[in-house]
Amino acid sequence: MKAAQKPIHAVTTWVRRQPPKVKAFLGVVSAMTALVLLRVIVHDHDNLFVAAEAVHALGISVLIYKLTKEKTCAGLSLKSQELTALFLAVRLYCSFVMEFDIHTLLDSATLVTTLWVIYMIRFKLKVSYMEDKDNFAIYYVVVPCAVLSVLIHPSTHHHIINKISWAFCVYLEAVSVLPQLRVMQNTKIVEPFTAHYVFALGIARFLSCAHWVLQVLDTRGRLLTALGYGFWPIMVLLSEVVQTFILADFCYYYVKSLMGGQLVLRLPSGVV
Repeated sequence: MKAAQKPIHAVTTWVRRQPPKVKAFLGVVSAMTALVLLRVIVHDHDNLFVAAEAVHALGISVLIYKLTKEKTCAGLSLKSQELTALFLAVRLYCSFVMEFDIHTLLDSATLVTTLWVIYMIRFKLKVSYMEDKDNFAIYYVVVPCAVLSVLIHPSTHHHIINKISWAFCVYLEAVSVLPQLRVMQNTKIVEPFTAHYVFALGIARFLSCAHWVLQVLDTRGRLLTALGYGFWPIMVLLSEVVQTFILADFCYYYVKSLMGGQLVLRLPSGVV
């Protein structure tokens, strides 16, 4: 086992010593390689979006296990959970009035479990909630997302309120994890279940991003026209890319820690 870890340690050490530009290039190459593999392996790329929602639900189940078995919410951001519940509620509204499909059912289940997590943090396990560490001002993301959704939204035939709501949940989802990252930045040490949850979010975001990118490639760009005109199609793809890269650095240290056999993740300064 130790012999197998030596090449991994050598590679991670080499990557860590590289300048930021080289690390960014390696990250882009890795993402492109993963996209190519997904395009070859997964025939129906719409399944990637379903997989992303399923992985998100799996991450929530990890939180449920943590809250019920360990009786503590230490290291969790209540604000991230509230932002998640907000964009899920808005997305469910859009789904009911615009289209009803499997995503509606998955989002409904995820919203219910997210509300349960919020209830546990706010009331049942409030004594273990790190309120002083969860100090991200959520209006820094909610207000810009609301303004941006009014300015840039789909140019479809739906009612203007529905189009603005759709844009709002897309933008808010992209940044909803920021309070959780702030908590981890403040504590520097991330216990296993919280790390598993955030890693699941990272995987879900990547799968969702891959879904949109591959769909654009499959339709040779026609999907962008179907989404509407103006800046909206670009903003959809940009939101997917942003939420993927927000978590990319954390996922790297998570995998590195897991391969090193460490149960507790210790983050270097400036990671999140």
